[in-house]
Amino acid sequence: MPAYQFEALDAEGNSRKGVMDADSAKSARSQLRAQALVPIAVDAVTNADGSGRGLHMTLFGGHVFNATTLAVWTRQVAGLVAAGLPLERALTALADEAEDDKQRNLVAALRAEVNAGSSFAKALAQHPKEFDDIYCAVIGAGETSGNLGLVLEKLADDLEERQNLRSKLIGAALYPAIVTLVAIVIVLFLVGYVVPQVANVFAGSKRALPLLTQAMMGISAFVRGYGWWMLAALLVLGVGAVYVRRIPHIRLQIDAAFLNLPVIGRLARGYNAARFASTLAMLAAAGVPILKALQAAADTLNNRSLRADAQDAIVLVREGAPLANALAQKKRFPGLLSMFARLGEQTGTLPVMLQRAATQLSTEVQRRAIALATILEPLLIVAMGVVVMLIVLAVLLPIIQLNQLVK
Repeated sequence: MPAYQFEALDAEGNSRKGVMDADSAKSARSQLRAQALVPIAVDAVTNADGSGRGLHMTLFGGHVFNATTLAVWTRQVAGLVAAGLPLERALTALADEAEDDKQRNLVAALRAEVNAGSSFAKALAQHPKEFDDIYCAVIGAGETSGNLGLVLEKLADDLEERQNLRSKLIGAALYPAIVTLVAIVIVLFLVGYVVPQVANVFAGSKRALPLLTQAMMGISAFVRGYGWWMLAALLVLGVGAVYVRRIPHIRLQIDAAFLNLPVIGRLARGYNAARFASTLAMLAAAGVPILKALQAAADTLNNRSLRADAQDAIVLVREGAPLANALAQKKRFPGLLSMFARLGEQTGTLPVMLQRAATQLSTEVQRRAIALATILEPLLIVAMGVVVMLIVLAVLLPIIQLNQLVK
């Protein structure tokens, strides 16, 4: 049954807005009048095939859910379904409680699809901008197995853990990035404005300036003369790098080289492996066939080099090799992953062991990222202090030299 977004007036003249199910716009207006409401506008949110003016207006121009709100919404659906509430009523409750109009319209569109006879996974697949293939595959497996509530809980856990890991990594890198940016701004200000002022003061002097002051004045002249050209060159290089990374074979080489970096490469391997193991564990626990689960987990890898290794592992598993042996042959994947996969295959608890591997890998990534940030913070402050000290000395040395001549 299609959903319609309405605006109506009650008996006191107050405006009321909402979403309701009806066979047609005319039927929706009749329902509003039966509730003593005067309909002002009734627009279709969606119809049975997922099209509709209201849906287009709702979803055009951006996402309804971000990573955090999607995890919260999934948790809400899981709680209602696990409590025994039918899926249609759960979606109705969430649509009524939604504070954002876009989210309300999206949930109403999902409810309309389910009411029309579609499965929940198929309804979600109608909105690929909001729900990716992995999300839909997990929901579909939950519906097939009859454990939708449990699968939704696991999916919400996975989304929250993934968001938590991403937030901690961003938080660890944020402070060094801010310190670096502030240091660059301060140095450019001192070199571009303060040092030239000092140069003007001593321009008429016939005395030889200290070597440090001369070097700083040369750097200042270069920055003032070619600073904008340097900025333009950096922008061109940045745009060129983005374009080059879109070429498949070059992107593969760049990602492979990135994994070989001393510290950052190990973090990248751990982060991607944790995401791979977590997705594979969730899909396997939901009952998704192993080859399909492996393909979906491989698609979550941001690093193309690791993704190529995962694809090779899929080929080996398709040919009959155990998952642990297939992963062990790819040295870019941490050995911990293949070890836990082997234990899972031997004990028949592969999803549990893969989830444990994902937890340990993510914990190790967080620990290393925080340790790296802890080391970088004082180093950046010291480096900034040294640079500022050199600039201050370049300014003060001519003044000290002048005072000595006066004495």
